[in-house]
Formats: sequence, structure tokens, C-alpha cells
Amino acid sequence: MAAPVPNPAHPTPTSPFRLGSRGSPLALAQADMTAAALMAAHGWPRAAIRIVTVTTSGDRIQDRALAEIGGKALWTKELDRALLDGEIDCAVHSMKDVETIRPDAIRIAAMLPRAAVEDRLIGAASIDALREGAIIGTSSPRRAAQLKALRPDLHTTLLRGNVATRIARVEAGEIDATLLAAAGLNRLGQSETGVTIPVETMLPAVSQGAVGIECRADDTRAQALLAAIDDAATTRCVRAERALLLALGGTCHSPIAALAHETEGGLHLRAQILTEDGSEQVNDEALLPADDPDAAQALGRRLLDRASPALRALFQA
Repeated sequence: MAAPVPNPAHPTPTSPFRLGSRGSPLALAQADMTAAALMAAHGWPRAAIRIVTVTTSGDRIQDRALAEIGGKALWTKELDRALLDGEIDCAVHSMKDVETIRPDAIRIAAMLPRAAVEDRLIGAASIDALREGAIIGTSSPRRAAQLKALRPDLHTTLLRGNVATRIARVEAGEIDATLLAAAGLNRLGQSETGVTIPVETMLPAVSQGAVGIECRADDTRAQALLAAIDDAATTRCVRAERALLLALGGTCHSPIAALAHETEGGLHLRAQILTEDGSEQVNDEALLPADDPDAAQALGRRLLDRASPALRALFQA
């Protein structure tokens, strides 16, 4: 492998640039991806970057649904504290785990190129192939609602933990199947695990497949370093999906799916909201100006306008 070419604008730091990360295998794989991107962009040696592992509440508490114990903040609050206290220079996140509204003192400075956005089914050849009344392990209200919309006979049960833990529960026969993000499996070298569910069958979660890197809003050096690894197309698409989420007022209880992609005419955004049992769903789509992904909020309001009172009650907009 050729030696990295130094970047005169951002020479090798005298002390390591510190990347904060959760300690799960997937989180550390994503931190390694971020480190590699920084090394390539700035010509740094590996010693110029240090990965700092931060244990989050979401990692410690595995027996309850996130919505019952604090929502997505359980994945971010300890990393936020480490960032604001100066213990790390940036924090690496799966963007689907990051709250819609972030503290003013923290900025999403970059996103890596988005990976596969689909879900993968573990335990059966297809959703149709699941036995009558099959039990599916998931902690995602979206996945649970979408499965029940497709197969009202299916039952879901809470399943949390890292990828290996979830797969082991299926292999042990404790549940019939589970769903995992294809991007995470790929990043762990398990691209052959499970069966990919097309987005036409199950639209993914907001920001699924995207890795974001945050830094302090007043840290201009970190912002400049991270800007060099930002994938602009991913940032535009994820920003549109998060703007939709903001307009919906979605919480960890709200089954929401969305996916944006760039076209010649702008950003094409598809979205879906569902009741928890999948008995009602509202789908819509819009073509947004590429330079104004916040226009996605209008699509969110349109979804709510078409929803029944019972479905609207799952949202806080």
C-alpha cells in the first residue's frame, strides 16, 4: 500500500485527533472507517488518530425498549458529554441513532458515503416464507409495524443487543427471525448473512446506512478536518430525511420510514408512517430542490394531514 500523501493545509497533529465511539463491534468498525477516511484525506499516519471508546446508556441497558428509558439520547448523551468536556475531538455515530434536534454546541460536521439502506431478514428465506404466527425479534417500531402490515399473523418481541447477540437468539430457536440493517452486516464482514428485503417492500429507517461525525460548534479546526471527508450527496439526502422527521415530531414510539436519493431534478423523497400494529399506513413522496432539503418538512405535514386521529396521535407535530 502506498504511503499517505501529507496535506500541507492540515499537517500531522502533534497530539492524536481523538474519535469518540461506542464500544460495539459495529461502532468500532465505523470509527475505523472514519479514521481511514481522515488518513486518506490528510496524509496522516495511523498514529495521528486515536479511537476513544465511550460506554453509553444504550449499551448498558439491554432489557427494555429505548422508548421506555430515554429514546435515542441513550446512544448519544455520553458521547456528547465527552465531546463538550474536551475528552474527544469528534464523535462517530450511526445517523439513524442520532436525535433529530441536537444541542446548539454540537454540529454534524460530516457524513461518510452512505452504504446499503435495506434491511436483511435473518432466519427465513423471505417474509412470505415465515411460518404462520412466527415470532420476530426487534426493538424497532418501524420494523414491527411494517411486518404486521405485510403479515398480520406475525408476532413481535423485544430484541436488543449487538448484531452477534441478535443472530444468536435466532440460531438458538428462541425466536423465528429478526431484521438487521444490511449496512451494519456489511461493515462487519457479514455481507452474506440474511436475505435482503427490497425497499419497495420495507422502506428503511430515516438515515439508515449513514455514518455521521459530530464535533463542537466552536471547534473550527475539527470542522475543517472533517469537511474533507464529507460526502455531500449523503449529507443532502440524510438532511432531507431528518427534516421530514422534524416535521412529523416523531419519537422512538413512532413507526416512520423514509428514503431520499438524488436525481437530475433534485432529491426524491419517499416516506411512510404507520400505526404500531400496521393496520394503517400513509405513504407519499416528493421531489425536493437539491439545495433545499428542508423542504421535506412539507411532505411530513402532508402525511399527517392524511392520517387518522389514531395515527396522528403517535406523533408530536
